[in-house]
Amino acid sequence: MSTYETLANFAQTWGLLYFVLIFAGVLVYALWPSNKDKFNEASHVPLRED
Repeated sequence: MSTYETLANFAQTWGLLYFVLIFAGVLVYALWPSNKDKFNEASHVPLRED
């Protein structure tokens, strides 16, 4: 196996794991019950008349 194939395998495996963990963290943050009020307020910002 060449150096390129070794590095490509490493990047593909650990890169996928990294992005899955980031996605899971963002999902948990977005769905955490204590953040509901913050996101509800943010969803009404475009409808406000200043």
